[in-house]
Amino acid sequence: MNTTIRVVLVDDQAMVRQGLRMILEAEPHLRVVGEAADGGEGVELVRRARPDVVLLDVRMPRMDGIAACEIICATPDAPRVLMLTTFDPEDYVYAALRAGASGFLLKDAPADQLVEAIEVVARGDAQLAPQVTRLLIEEVAKRPQADAGSHPWLDALTDRETEVLRLMSRGRSNVEIATDLFLGEATIKTHVGRVLAKLGARDRVQAVVMAYESGLVEPGIA
Repeated sequence: MNTTIRVVLVDDQAMVRQGLRMILEAEPHLRVVGEAADGGEGVELVRRARPDVVLLDVRMPRMDGIAACEIICATPDAPRVLMLTTFDPEDYVYAALRAGASGFLLKDAPADQLVEAIEVVARGDAQLAPQVTRLLIEEVAKRPQADAGSHPWLDALTDRETEVLRLMSRGRSNVEIATDLFLGEATIKTHVGRVLAKLGARDRVQAVVMAYESGLVEPGIA
């Protein structure tokens, strides 16, 4: 990857930030442009530093990661956000994704996995890991079913785009969707791009959240 990816670290533990910085600065295409110790500081730092990706701890004093994520992702030309956690994300996965997070990462993840996750979200190719998809489905299943007819973007999708969105909502990658539909990967990328544009979604994660909330995709139904 030739383009430098600018990263901001937001975590209340200095040792965690130091460890993350050491890993990232070992990669020539990654550059840490700032650190913050809580969500409020992180929001201000992001406004000043204009990073491409924010590594954001979930649990912090004064302002937690969920609140900070919502503010960051609501700004124009917002960076991608990866939530950092040492905990099972089950309790807050839905809130974080709804706030605009592009994924989750355990703090003890291997260095190569951390680097890959940053590269993926920086490209805008964020995907829901199967376990996160499962948690999202379980959370949506607990909620009252939305009226699919109340979402006008549904009518804007073609049959093929709707099919692609349903497969995205099951955590399928572009390669897997291409295989399922007997189409080329480039064609699927085009369909995904059109789906995101019609939904006004900033990435796949937000599109999947919208699909479940609208009732287009029902929990437990493939």
